[in-house]
Amino acid sequence: MDVLVTGAYGRCGTAIIDHLHDEADLEFTYLNRSDRDKDDKYGEYDTFVANVADYDAIRPAFDGIDAVVHLAAYPYVDGTWTDILEPNVIGTYNILEAARDAGVDSVVFGSTNHVMGMYEEEFAPDIYELGFDLELTHEDPIRPDSFYGSSKAFGEAIGRQYAEQNDGIDQFYAIRICSVRHAPYDHPYGDAERMVDEGETERGSDVYDEQVARMKGMWQSRRDFAHLIECCLRDEDVSFGIFNGVSNNDRGWFGINHARERLGYSPQDNGEEWDAPPTETTDTD
Repeated sequence: MDVLVTGAYGRCGTAIIDHLHDEADLEFTYLNRSDRDKDDKYGEYDTFVANVADYDAIRPAFDGIDAVVHLAAYPYVDGTWTDILEPNVIGTYNILEAARDAGVDSVVFGSTNHVMGMYEEEFAPDIYELGFDLELTHEDPIRPDSFYGSSKAFGEAIGRQYAEQNDGIDQFYAIRICSVRHAPYDHPYGDAERMVDEGETERGSDVYDEQVARMKGMWQSRRDFAHLIECCLRDEDVSFGIFNGVSNNDRGWFGINHARERLGYSPQDNGEEWDAPPTETTDTD
């Protein structure tokens, strides 16, 4: 299977490279708006350099492709409409139109928990506690918390349109990604430790403890994320589906039964299994 990954060198794209690149029956092409230096960890991979907002620039990358994993986006909740429009709205349309035109069978779309972000806004910080009674599924009403969240809701909707019109894209998977982090912070203490490293808080502070509690519910390990992507790539049954991207966390409020039942998702990690950060945390990104 020939797979094109857009936004390949972000947090999620590099998780795919780290865990799936060497799969014998998967052949990856990486599309990114910039290349990596040869001395970079990801500098060894050939890159199709293009901006997803430029249809003519990206279209040649789709020839001969069986599946697209679309991760390229402006990913920040404080983004303005101007920040979001080209990379997230026009870019997603361009990806789908290029896939349709090239006869790509399957698109896996990197959506976000922020499509449902107002549930967290309403119930925080109680929602971070173990045993809080809320489980969000693909059947619950969307409640975007930002232009970013709304742009991903648009991506889910237009993806369904393309899949159900049956004019070239047979399968569309929307993954509402929770919290995937770069390798040095790939654990439920990651956000809190990054804040310590950047001088924003101290270990043992209320801010630190709240970040840990949140991540114990929201964390999706890099290997679990890559596994979920692989489940989508190998699936033959789903025409359109929305799935929560999160590890098997005891205190998580995004349910994963739908992904278990439809895709065979079997995450290995659980934030509750951690009671301290690794002994050393350094960001090499």
